[in-house]
Amino acid sequence: MKIAFTDKPIENAPAGYVRVRVTEGATVRAVREDGVEWIEIGAGPWADVTLRKFRLICREIVRQAKAQKATRIALQLNKSPFPHLNSLSLPELAREVAENFVMADYDFDSFKSPAPDRPEPLEEILICGKTPAEMKKGFAVGQIVGEGVNACRELANTPGGAMTPRSLAAAAKKAAKGLPIKVTVWGRKEIEKAGMGAVAGVAKGSAEEPAFIVMEYAGAKGKPIVLIGKGVTFDSGGLNIKTGDHMYEMHMDMSGGAAAIAAIVTAAKLGVKKRVVALVPAVENMSASEAMRPGDILRTLSGKTIEVANTDAEGRLILADALCYAKRFNPAVVLDAATLTGSSISALGLRAVAYFANDERLADRLNELGEASGDYLWRMPLWEEYEENIKATFADYTNAPVGAAKFGDVVNAATLLWQFAKDLGCPWAHLDIAPRMTAIESDKLAKGAAGSPVRLFVRFIEQWQTKDG
Repeated sequence: MKIAFTDKPIENAPAGYVRVRVTEGATVRAVREDGVEWIEIGAGPWADVTLRKFRLICREIVRQAKAQKATRIALQLNKSPFPHLNSLSLPELAREVAENFVMADYDFDSFKSPAPDRPEPLEEILICGKTPAEMKKGFAVGQIVGEGVNACRELANTPGGAMTPRSLAAAAKKAAKGLPIKVTVWGRKEIEKAGMGAVAGVAKGSAEEPAFIVMEYAGAKGKPIVLIGKGVTFDSGGLNIKTGDHMYEMHMDMSGGAAAIAAIVTAAKLGVKKRVVALVPAVENMSASEAMRPGDILRTLSGKTIEVANTDAEGRLILADALCYAKRFNPAVVLDAATLTGSSISALGLRAVAYFANDERLADRLNELGEASGDYLWRMPLWEEYEENIKATFADYTNAPVGAAKFGDVVNAATLLWQFAKDLGCPWAHLDIAPRMTAIESDKLAKGAAGSPVRLFVRFIEQWQTKDG
């Protein structure tokens, strides 16, 4: 999709463009006036349009244009009707518009045959009226970020048979091609030799070779921001096999890894002057005869051991090794993202990411950036009292507490990861993105992966060292 500009008012938009206007009405309709086609989006009272609602209005514009089979639309931005948006700078407003236009234009159709009734992607959005140069820059940034979110969605949507751990590694290399990003990929031998017993243990049940993906963007000197993403390209549950519909969509269990890849690539495309590292432990969790068993004990890269009480709690195992590896970079801050627990969905529903932080300043920044980015999140407790839950009888820790300790697994999983994050010597946060793995109807996005938390990651990369030291 191309975003173009003209100084002419929307009434003088060229022929061939469907014009769009936003009103205080309550309906969405297509109208024809003086031989010109319009799409009218009812936003409701101007005073009720918050930034959250504004994002949805932007997406609705694209959805309605596609529904009308329009490929070129024209609109004129007018910030003044929305009081809640007056605090946004012009570049920020433009960025929001572009991000959400691009996200709403995405559909996962790589495996579909051509069909005459399928909506085509938008070719062009024409912004009418005088647009300041700084606003045009905001549109350019927003378009790059939106494309990064869609790249994450494309990876996550790809079926497990086509997106194996090695395929994910190849996709990371392809995404980084031509950018100042160094990509290193370890296979099974290197993983085992390095002592990543948790990654190797989870991968044993699959014929597909695991991959440990390291991406390094040297946009500046100094300590890096490290992003870690869970890369389980398909999760059957292992010997504790998932049942019924619980296994469907488990090719998206690498959504955290996809987000880490997309975020570092987006930062490089934006030329952000930061040093960033992305780590993605990529495996399949399957149930072959070689698979890890309940009761097995895995030795992590740190030397600490974890008893496997449930093979379907595999994500926290591979993240433990990745957190240990992150220490080698002497990081300034570490964020990990993982579709980790169904418990996070039980706690928060499908509208917010559950997150944990060991640092108040980091938590405050994430709260702010969640609202600023549109990747909404909610903080959960990380208390010492929960450490009792993850103690094991025959190993240092257990991956799946039993008895009364099994409740609140979203907290138990984070508490286990915390034991390995303590060695990092820097602020750390864990994002359980299971609630935002897929888009819901009210998101006004295509079905499938939601692309969380790419926007949050990108804004964090842009702002953390600049404003937080």
